[in-house]
Amino acid sequence: MSKLLEVKNLCTYFHSDDGVAKAVDGISFDIAPGETLGIVGESGCGKTVSCLSILRLIQIPPGEIAAGEVIFNGADLLSVTEEEMRSIRGKDIAMIFQEPMTSLNPVFSCGNQVIEAITLHQKVTTDEARSRALEMFKLVGIPDPERRLDEYPHQLSGGLRQRVMIAMALSCHPSLLICDEPTTALDVTIQAQILALLLRLQKELGMSIIMITHDLGVIAETADRVVVMYAGKVVETADVSSIFHHPQHPYTTGLQHAIPRMGKRKDRLYQIEGTVPSPLDFPSGCKFHPRCPLMDDNCMQNEPELKLAASGSMVACWKTGQFEAEELFNSEVIEK
Repeated sequence: MSKLLEVKNLCTYFHSDDGVAKAVDGISFDIAPGETLGIVGESGCGKTVSCLSILRLIQIPPGEIAAGEVIFNGADLLSVTEEEMRSIRGKDIAMIFQEPMTSLNPVFSCGNQVIEAITLHQKVTTDEARSRALEMFKLVGIPDPERRLDEYPHQLSGGLRQRVMIAMALSCHPSLLICDEPTTALDVTIQAQILALLLRLQKELGMSIIMITHDLGVIAETADRVVVMYAGKVVETADVSSIFHHPQHPYTTGLQHAIPRMGKRKDRLYQIEGTVPSPLDFPSGCKFHPRCPLMDDNCMQNEPELKLAASGSMVACWKTGQFEAEELFNSEVIEK
């Protein structure tokens, strides 16, 4: 299968008085045309930074894309000029940011912000751009779109603001859409509507989607393949069915068992002990070993590489194939 985007050994660091924070430390993944790739992990594991690096939206300094390649349609985005990169952002690759209220400019109307995105990348008049913006508002299901064009972000609900962001992102028909937790600030009903909207538009427009989230429920609904990140690294990648039915990394298994389940009222909700380590001070060996119930001396001293497992998944773990999810997170463990 051809690859629309291929990320190779991407490293993004941030320099501070306390040292160098390795927010993204040598990750690799790819996405095919029309595919949905989910990137999951706890807050602080490098999901958003990796995608901001793809678009070269990292502030330099203190940030630095220290190494790697981002191949998009045959060109390395890390090597093109800033002018060429500006022509790609919004037109070929678009991004929906996590919080629409802070992503939209409060002093410009919603319509003007979409019109600006259209006129920046397409040779059209302002009137033509306004008509195009109106079409996009209708496409994403904004009620009374003519009036909403002239309203400001603070006049809209969270769900409508997110639809404006989607309209802006799709206004130039990008081939790749990056969604950074697009439903986090929304209630579950609006969340379901936004996800359904994204999947419908993907089919209509034929675009690829990178879905960044910490919600495995969203991944189950939307993704074809999944990348699991932890402490700036990819620890597992596989198709969505394998991730849910045959996870190969203890971290992936822990994330699944932290999902609330119907009919489990006697059991306490499982939580992975500890927190994601600071990128300024990662532990030696496997980055997950301080929180892993299978940890041994080898895990503490040597960092595993991402390798092909017997299941077909790519996994970075010394214990791959040596445990079953039910044994690792049984009811006794959940109840402690």
